[in-house]
Amino acid sequence: MDSPESSGQQDVLDFELIETGCYGSVTAAVRDNRAVKLNHAWPKKDSKLTLPVGLPPVLPDWRTDVERYITCPEKLPIHDTAKSQKFWPRESCPDNLYSVDLCPLQTTIQVERNPTTGQLLGYKEEYLPDTGSTGKTSLSLKRAPAGPPSQDVRGNTLNIPFWPGGLDEPELGKTTEENVEMNSDLNLESDLQTVAPGMRSRMTFAKSETSSKVKSTTDQSNSPHSVINLADILAQDIDDLDLGEAEDEEETEELQEKPVTVEIKKSESLENLVQKTDRGLEPEKVTEKVKAVAKEEWAVNVDIDAPVEDFYKRIPDMAYKWPFELDVFQKQAILHLEEHDSVFVAAHTSAGKTVVAEYAIALSLKHMTRTIYTSPIKALSNQKYRDFKQTFTDVGLITGDVQMNQTASCLIMTTEILRSMLYNGSDVIRDLEWVIFDEVHYINDADRGVVWEEVLIMLPKHVNIILLSATVPNTIEFADWIGRTKRKKIYVISTPKRPVPLEHFLYTGNSGKTSDQLFLLVDHKKTFLTNGYSKALEAKKERASKSSQNFGAKGTRGAHPNQDKNIWISVIDMLKKKDKLPVVAFTFSKKKIEDNVNNLHSLDLTTQKEKSTIHIFFHKSITRLKDPDKKLPQVIQMEDHLKRGLGMHHSGILPILKEVVEMLFQLGLVKILFATETFAMGVNMPARTVVFDSIRKHDGTSFRDLLPGEYIQMAGRAGRRGLDTTGTVIILCKGDVPEMSDLHRMMLGKPTKLESQFRLTYSMILNLLRVEQLRVEDMIKRSFSEFHSQKDTVKHKNALEELHTKVADITNIECFLCSVDLERYYQSCKEYHESRKQLQSIVLSHPTAIKLLSAGRVVVVDNAVHTNVLGVVLQTGMSSSSSSDRVFTCLVICDEKRSKSDGETKPSGTMGQVQPVLSKTLYRPEGVCCHQMLPLKAEDISVITTKTIRVEVDRIINDIRKRQQPRFRDDPPSQAVSIATQELLRLTEGNPQGLPGLDPVKDLHLRDIDMVEQFRAFSLLEGNLKTFQCVNCPRFQEHFSQLSNNMRLKDEYMRLKFLLSDESLQLLPEYQQRIEVLKALNYIDANNTVQLKGRVACEISSHELMITELVFENALTELHPTEIAALLSSVVFEQKKASEPNIIDTLEKGKERILEIADRITLLQKQKGMLLGAEYKESFKFGLMEVVFEWARGMPFAEITNLTDVQEGIIVRCIQRLHETLRDVRNAARIIGDPVLYQKMDEASFMIKRDIVFAASLYTQ
Repeated sequence: MDSPESSGQQDVLDFELIETGCYGSVTAAVRDNRAVKLNHAWPKKDSKLTLPVGLPPVLPDWRTDVERYITCPEKLPIHDTAKSQKFWPRESCPDNLYSVDLCPLQTTIQVERNPTTGQLLGYKEEYLPDTGSTGKTSLSLKRAPAGPPSQDVRGNTLNIPFWPGGLDEPELGKTTEENVEMNSDLNLESDLQTVAPGMRSRMTFAKSETSSKVKSTTDQSNSPHSVINLADILAQDIDDLDLGEAEDEEETEELQEKPVTVEIKKSESLENLVQKTDRGLEPEKVTEKVKAVAKEEWAVNVDIDAPVEDFYKRIPDMAYKWPFELDVFQKQAILHLEEHDSVFVAAHTSAGKTVVAEYAIALSLKHMTRTIYTSPIKALSNQKYRDFKQTFTDVGLITGDVQMNQTASCLIMTTEILRSMLYNGSDVIRDLEWVIFDEVHYINDADRGVVWEEVLIMLPKHVNIILLSATVPNTIEFADWIGRTKRKKIYVISTPKRPVPLEHFLYTGNSGKTSDQLFLLVDHKKTFLTNGYSKALEAKKERASKSSQNFGAKGTRGAHPNQDKNIWISVIDMLKKKDKLPVVAFTFSKKKIEDNVNNLHSLDLTTQKEKSTIHIFFHKSITRLKDPDKKLPQVIQMEDHLKRGLGMHHSGILPILKEVVEMLFQLGLVKILFATETFAMGVNMPARTVVFDSIRKHDGTSFRDLLPGEYIQMAGRAGRRGLDTTGTVIILCKGDVPEMSDLHRMMLGKPTKLESQFRLTYSMILNLLRVEQLRVEDMIKRSFSEFHSQKDTVKHKNALEELHTKVADITNIECFLCSVDLERYYQSCKEYHESRKQLQSIVLSHPTAIKLLSAGRVVVVDNAVHTNVLGVVLQTGMSSSSSSDRVFTCLVICDEKRSKSDGETKPSGTMGQVQPVLSKTLYRPEGVCCHQMLPLKAEDISVITTKTIRVEVDRIINDIRKRQQPRFRDDPPSQAVSIATQELLRLTEGNPQGLPGLDPVKDLHLRDIDMVEQFRAFSLLEGNLKTFQCVNCPRFQEHFSQLSNNMRLKDEYMRLKFLLSDESLQLLPEYQQRIEVLKALNYIDANNTVQLKGRVACEISSHELMITELVFENALTELHPTEIAALLSSVVFEQKKASEPNIIDTLEKGKERILEIADRITLLQKQKGMLLGAEYKESFKFGLMEVVFEWARGMPFAEITNLTDVQEGIIVRCIQRLHETLRDVRNAARIIGDPVLYQKMDEASFMIKRDIVFAASLYTQ
């Protein structure tokens, strides 16, 4: 290379090694002879391979590198691939085998001391039950932390929850004893299972015949002589010997000594009903203990009428102090909080319930524990975060998309987040002292009310509960349910007193001339003034009459839309004159709210100074938005409205604008706020006046009047504590004045009761199935819906214990004839009476039968008092207790003794015993024939005869009623009564075996095939009753009565066992059906063990079946992240009506796939017997697929609002919820090990999380 001009071969080899990088990358290049020979001279032919100023002097030149590569060829990088995984060989170290990790100690040493002197007495070893337990193996609070600190708050689906309070914790010793007792009769040779769970092949434990024959042959060959050892025979139990002649006796003894079971069948003999137990002192102790528990009251009503005079003596050092004097109910609540009691505070809006929550937070800070404050909606959580942050610094917020200061002592979150934490075993629960449930009346919500019940049931026993609610009528009932469920007393503190009393008015004006038409309807003492209603009615009629004179038309029920503007201008003008601003105007239509605000464009209610304040505050609030978002039409319009003192508040408004409106309203700068019902829930934002645009709303299915609870909740916003003496509530009568009864019921009626909305969900079932110790049946049993059937459990157990001893003493009836078929005869008689009662009720409700049962029709009466007695129908009427039951007034014959009784018949069920069906001989009175007039039901009439007699109904009824009076009691019956009585007696004597009855098919013209078959079966059953042998027994009545008593005990025993079992649960059939659905979809196996699909479904918060099926069918993996986001928007979008989106073919296929999966799930649920209210596929709405798709691609928010008619606020809410769903699917991809789907879900979340949609809440800044 030094002499390139010597030969042609050398010219070929004339090259230089050029280092093109800074880390030794080398390439070959032809040398340029014309280049100046410098240390780092580079050729000019290929300038791409040169560096501008050469290599740095610190790097070695190419000559050194060439020398190194030539001398060390093993170091050439030709075998080194940069992207491959590098491997470092392990160095063996056998010494590591000598040390192992120590198992945690399972015992500890306890010191024994004299309790009086403290003298050391000794040491003892104690067992530590929770040694080595973790979040994946134990429900104990003493278990080790679950995992990394990132999982401390939200938990992990691999963890199991802590043991719920109120459930009996399984004891190790008790469980072992039960297993021993259960397996005491286990035959280890024949009762072993041969197929392991999850396996198909079976094990064969039987010995082969060949080996047994060989063994027996070997044994015989080993014994040369057959010798019988007499000592061995005598050593055995004499009962084991087969003596041949006593074989029958032994079989009898074995049958008598055979252990009996408690399970009862209809054909079982009565002595085998229960086991005869040793009745010592233990059952009595148990009964006394049960009775003691039954007397305990779980809900304690606290008296708030008496003042708490020694409050500051009992709590000298309060955890938190307020600058004002507390009310009595607040002091009572604080006293119970200091004693670590759970409380239920029910009070009106603005009464001061938040004081109780604040003191609980202060106590947790003092005790160095934690408090969780839950709210039903996210907006309320943000507002409470700001309020508590100003009072307590250590406050955190956890919602679906916001996590702030998660290690704080006070955490504010929605109830769904707390439910997820409980199921996932969050370590926050360990330090939890209080859980505050705000707006508890939200439990009546049909969709989300079940969350409250789940959380209340799953809370551990060390957590105390604080319930804050508006006034509801059944606070004691609800508190009693919580107390029984958690086994702790709940102190109910309810105050009906309103801090600022309300006055309710009717407004009938529609212009400036009639703006003074304001009529008081309910005063501050809650007195309904009919005079005010009459005046409003007259004012409305007077204007309507003038209108009809001028235009010839009568007033309509509703107002014309064009009149709304004039009405609102007159109302606001009147309120302004009376100094009743600010106002909240509740309107139950988002479109109507916007129309009202737009119609008032000429109204200006603010001063210049207020306009300046509003302008500064508004622009400061939206500083974090991008410039295009600041120019959104809704933002510009809202600024204009706010500057004039008008505000809007509904779900279609952007969240940040709603917060601006709320804050300006609290500052008094918004003079009139048009809002929907949701504004009435949550933080204290009172106004001076509340106006109702209408008292009718659409509840999702139909229009209806406001319920008392809804009206009180919204009207409670009127009246500012400390500023107003009374609050003003005005109802606008745009059309006709509402009915007085409707107004009275709405204003003064009882609020809606707290009712259970508990329902089973697949997520709940899967979360509980993955924990072996928890059962879904226990969750159902402790729900509020089962409270009334489960609250008598202790009483039922006590009754069952007493009945157990009675049933054990029952003996069989020893009779040759009755032992054959008496029990079957009893069952047939019971079936006969039940069928007759059912068929008679149907027949006597038939129009033809009612027509035939007119006055004069002779019937046969058979009930608890009269058996086979003739009577005549006098009149027919409807029952006062039930509108569907018909009552027949009849005149029946009887003897003199019975006629002097009160004549009231007892219901058939009161006799408690089944009567035998014997001959149909009619009853004939002994001695003088008397009569009674009885009201009879359908089941009291056994036969409608073909006979009719002539009766004078009015004379008979009047005469009998007159003789029922004391002074006419001894008068003789009238001629009409005597004739009817004698005619009935004549028919009885002439037909002692009974009168023929009307045929249901021929005479009553019944044409229903099922009914005809039932009557035919009833006739066959009646004929079979004559074939039984037991009726020939001379002591039949005695034996039948004895058997009836025994069977009644057996039925009662079975009824109590049924009530105490899981079979009595109303939701058990649905639970079993949902289990079958999960098995069919492979979410669980045959043993109800949660599989991989079930674990993935536990990660999903909504529509868990649909999303899990999409994941496992790889429907999402093939799509682009923008397409995945658009497709999953159908899961979270809820608005029914929306414009049809314009979507690409890929999304169209995804939509069809979702509908296909929904149809498949629906068909499967129907096959398993589930009752579905609506089609499953109707819950998926595809109206925002195009919007979300373009948003994920980066389109500005101002442009995507032009793609749909859905309002901006709903779009934002949908995308925010979509972000939570994408995060759930990402976690699901992590569980199944799909890195591609995980990365795509991460990208989709990143794409949609931007700009105004995820603008930070003003309450958190």
